[in-house]
Amino acid sequence: MKAKEIRDLSDAELARTLGEAREAHFNLRFQHASGALERTSELSSRRREIARILTIAHEREQQS
Repeated sequence: MKAKEIRDLSDAELARTLGEAREAHFNLRFQHASGALERTSELSSRRREIARILTIAHEREQQS
């Protein structure tokens, strides 16, 4: 998800998306540990997505 798409989300949608991204990252880490993950680049892309979401959430908190 791109930053522009994340900024268009409401606060509730942002929280839901963050939860989904964290769950997906956990599942990828589990697959990687068990040797079942084929594309290891997905780990870093999920981690970046989580960071983008958290950054935008913190920006919104500071504006309020």
